[in-house]
Amino acid sequence: MKDTLGIEKLIAFSQAKETPLIVIDLAQIKDNYQELTTLFPQASIYYAVKANPAVEILSLLDSQKSNFDVASRYELDQLLALGVEGSRISFGNTIKKATDIAYFYEKGVRLFASDSEQDIRNLAEHAPNSKIYVRLLPEESSSADWPLSRKFGCSTEMAFDLIVLAQKLGLEPFGLSFHVGSQQRDIEQWGNAISRCAALAKELKETKQIEIRMLNMGGGFPATYKLPNAPLEEYASKINFYLEREFGDDHLQIIIEPGRSLAADSGTLVTQVILVSKKSTGGTPRWVYVDAGLFNGMIETLDESIKYRIVSEKTGPTDNVILAGPTCDSMDVMYEKEKVELPLDLKQGDRLYIRSAGAYTASYASVAFNGFPPIQTFFLQ
Repeated sequence: MKDTLGIEKLIAFSQAKETPLIVIDLAQIKDNYQELTTLFPQASIYYAVKANPAVEILSLLDSQKSNFDVASRYELDQLLALGVEGSRISFGNTIKKATDIAYFYEKGVRLFASDSEQDIRNLAEHAPNSKIYVRLLPEESSSADWPLSRKFGCSTEMAFDLIVLAQKLGLEPFGLSFHVGSQQRDIEQWGNAISRCAALAKELKETKQIEIRMLNMGGGFPATYKLPNAPLEEYASKINFYLEREFGDDHLQIIIEPGRSLAADSGTLVTQVILVSKKSTGGTPRWVYVDAGLFNGMIETLDESIKYRIVSEKTGPTDNVILAGPTCDSMDVMYEKEKVELPLDLKQGDRLYIRSAGAYTASYASVAFNGFPPIQTFFLQ
């Protein structure tokens, strides 16, 4: 990851501003987008709006001719207000109201994800002749820092039946999709999923004369957190090999839905130390309470899943601390098992800089829990 916003510039920009706040470097997002288009030249990029729906980010990606994956009519309305055409939007949420399907269809969206019979029937009724793609359950996603299992997708056998049903009801059975889990560090998971989709596509063609023309590989590409992962170039090289191995010259349209990998590394969450304390006289470890926590920006530390890089302006000796947020909720503890090393002389009023916090932070934050306002975000060109 090329860090286009150095820590010195970040400190200078944020030092006079009230915490917590997020600083987004738009140049980093542009660089990340261009890297993805270079590494996956055959793919159409559909930015996962849920990662960070800020107008500034959507406008930048619109200027780069990105497409968009949306999860609700509210995200759709944001894009329509920016002038993005429905033809560049996919309704990627498999859980949707019939009235929302009708709304998307009215606004020109013709590409829909599905994973259930009732949803296929709703699509046939409210979005006739639309292109649909069926999402498969992942076989294994525990190697992802933020697994995506059980709630979305269906078995291969059910996917076969749904594709056949979609054609019967007048929909266009356009493609298949999968998601190997967010911040997936095992590249082989793409190989397994692509193989399953290729086998299903072959069965549909041979037994039902239905040709699958699109494969949506979802997201899962990495951001730069504490745990190491392979560079994006290695992901792309192996995934492109898997595609060539399984689909060859089938002229398949490929879609990817980056969210975290586009937005995360662009952002830094700046938080202030409220209190440093211990639970007994002479006890260890120290508890460090900051003004950003599980409910205002750091929800992905739930179960200590995403392990952010945390930087202090201070240098010198460090020791392990428990890092917790400001709310009156006992869940608001970010790291207790995970080792977080912070300076021994850290004190009230000092600032910490949580790196790669541009995705799933501001958009995930609660509204007015304990009265805390939404976290403020600033954008640098």
